[in-house]
Amino acid sequence: MKMISIITTVLMFGIFLASCSKEGAKLPPPYTGIMTEEMKIDRGKYIVGTAACDDCHTPKVMTPEGPKFDMSRRLSGHKSDLKMAPIADKSILKDYALTNSELTGWVGPWGTSFAANLTPAESGIANWEFDNFKRAIREGKFKGQENGRKLLPPMPWEVYRNLTDQDLECVFAFLKSLPPIENVVPAPIPPDAAPTSDLGVVE
Repeated sequence: MKMISIITTVLMFGIFLASCSKEGAKLPPPYTGIMTEEMKIDRGKYIVGTAACDDCHTPKVMTPEGPKFDMSRRLSGHKSDLKMAPIADKSILKDYALTNSELTGWVGPWGTSFAANLTPAESGIANWEFDNFKRAIREGKFKGQENGRKLLPPMPWEVYRNLTDQDLECVFAFLKSLPPIENVVPAPIPPDAAPTSDLGVVE
């Protein structure tokens, strides 16, 4: 009887291992309960902090260890008074993409693009509804407008579009909870004019 019990235990353990190897580790199901606003903001803060949003949308301060996020201006985008140096040989833009020292301004075959202000300021997302945010991420539309232009590189909306609606709601709730920082981000510069002194960049 004891031997039968041992054999049964071994067989059951083997079946368990076999099922694990076929299906892999099972992730917990998504949260399906009702989330409070505080829960949404906390979840959104976590997603933003791990999805590299600060890399482009938060200005930097230079330290002996290199650039650090300026959290006093978190997610306020490319600073309106930060100029981009001109490029003497624009032919290199056919093969390369360049960025400024704060990683908020980018130059490439598409022209010059600037990280948007994601704070709930008038110059940011104060007037956005969740549908605007969802369309911006799902369809890559500027300001989430139906007839808006496509978002420019390096914004990885084609990656972020895979987030669930619930996660997008959480990110939006977190962004709306930030202190509003007025900062008018420059408009993109077309590739045949990027960058030149008459478009607000450094001589």
